Amino acid sequence: MRKLMNRMILLCGIVLTTSLAYGAQIHTDYIKGPFTSGPEVTKVCMKCHAKQAHDVTKTVHWTWESTQNVPGKGKAAIGKKGSLNNFCISIAGNWPRCTSCHAGYGWKDASFDFSKQENVDCLVCHDTTSTYKKEQKGAGNPDPSVDLLKVAQNVGKPSRTNCGNCHFFGGGGDRVKHGDLDTSLMTPKRGYDVHMGTDGANMACQGCHQTQNHDIPGQAMSVSVGEGLRVECGGCHGTEPHQNAQLNKHIASVACQTCHIPTFAKDEPTKIWWDWSKAGDKQRKPVEDENDMEDYAAIKGEFKWAKNVVPTYAWYNGKSERYLFGEKMDPKKILYITKPLGSIKDKKAKIYPFKVMEGKQPYDAQYKYLVTPKTFGGYWSHLDWQKGITDGMKASGLKYSGKYDFVQTKMYWRINHMVVPKTAALTCDNCHGEKGRMDWKALGYAGNPKKVGGRKI
Repeated sequence: MRKLMNRMILLCGIVLTTSLAYGAQIHTDYIKGPFTSGPEVTKVCMKCHAKQAHDVTKTVHWTWESTQNVPGKGKAAIGKKGSLNNFCISIAGNWPRCTSCHAGYGWKDASFDFSKQENVDCLVCHDTTSTYKKEQKGAGNPDPSVDLLKVAQNVGKPSRTNCGNCHFFGGGGDRVKHGDLDTSLMTPKRGYDVHMGTDGANMACQGCHQTQNHDIPGQAMSVSVGEGLRVECGGCHGTEPHQNAQLNKHIASVACQTCHIPTFAKDEPTKIWWDWSKAGDKQRKPVEDENDMEDYAAIKGEFKWAKNVVPTYAWYNGKSERYLFGEKMDPKKILYITKPLGSIKDKKAKIYPFKVMEGKQPYDAQYKYLVTPKTFGGYWSHLDWQKGITDGMKASGLKYSGKYDFVQTKMYWRINHMVVPKTAALTCDNCHGEKGRMDWKALGYAGNPKKVGGRKI
């Protein structure tokens, strides 16, 4: 029986290898070019893959928003398209730069036509040559240096490189935004990430983010409030993954990531503070911190960085608070743009690890809501907040009083990557020891829980 199975596996491998080679040959024979633009390539792709192009236009990778039920606020359009953050703040008015990571071509202003399927960028996800790249300020169009014919003739399933070219560089640079997503995950060792390690499982992103009809599950809190396709560890590992029964009891109240991602930004620092109120000082010289990162830029303000960061822990039931564009706030208090929902009394909630991003950003001092300054081709060119905010709010379509100030904000970013092997995961003492990392009172406990895995003391 074993010999038969081995023979079948070998045969399947030969068929698969032959099929892949044959598929590549078909593209080489069929796609001739020449091409002078991305849409020209897509039109050729659509001759065989029209359904796939249509499917892409229904996904959030294309729309950058979806209608969701915001807790306590009703339905709203949530996503990168109209939401705010405390990094580069908003894409409104900044489209050519921000949309250089859009899975499409030509989103240069608010008039972009999302119905044109020929503007879907097939190559950004399916390039296998590692030569495809977007023009940094080109509204999603390919860099002029790219050989479009070569890339189009050599397409295949997405790799971590394809996904990482955008997702590793959120916030304007490598490792800036997420903390658990950066170029260290391109070719890590198993000890760095047990799923992506090249000496281990060596999984592509879609190994966890299993895709149907080009709809990729997985939601960052920065662009979602918790509705839609999710990715959780239990989907592969089940609800009792440990041989130790005591460890399995933890799963009722502790997320897998909490123990299996002891730190994030392990090798290179991630940004944890961005103060826009300090921007504009041309005389101030940046100083390198202990991580060799500069603490200031005249066009962006003051920064703080950190690496090998111990996460912030909070109860999370899968839904989150969300500040909505145009919503009034109290500038005397810290404004939470995103915050996990859940508590010790919430049976659906578990303790999850988070990166907390803090900073200061501009708001309308009269109307008491956050503003969307035009930075690219705006403030970054002239360092005039009044002009930058006026132009940005015009692009957003929201009234601006002409008066601005700065408010401190916070965002929670859930940590999911850089999963270590079980031998490097947290132990009991890491949390329950005298110098444990958990802030038990902040989590709702009267003190260090004595019953491991339970919510009662």
